[in-house]
Amino acid sequence: MLKGWKDIPIGGIIDEPGKSREYKTGTWRVLRPILHEDKCVHCMFCWLYCPDMAIVIDSSGQKPKMVGFNYDYCKGCGLCADVCPTKAIEMRPETEFIEE
Repeated sequence: MLKGWKDIPIGGIIDEPGKSREYKTGTWRVLRPILHEDKCVHCMFCWLYCPDMAIVIDSSGQKPKMVGFNYDYCKGCGLCADVCPTKAIEMRPETEFIEE
């Protein structure tokens, strides 16, 4: 039997905040971002534009520094590489990193 509109829960409700940390979405990735540290000027554009908050930052010094990626959550969209003014981030096929 089909449910009526009064029986269906309202969409978009977050009943338990913080659940996204439980779902490691990095396995969806087809392309992997690779940081070339020698080119990085730590402008933080990658961090600002990353929709998954997958950019790892070291904020222990005076100026925050980009130190890598959290591959558990990076979906490989490539926005970080697109906005990098020094082209310090390269997108490479995930198949290059498969362990045999």
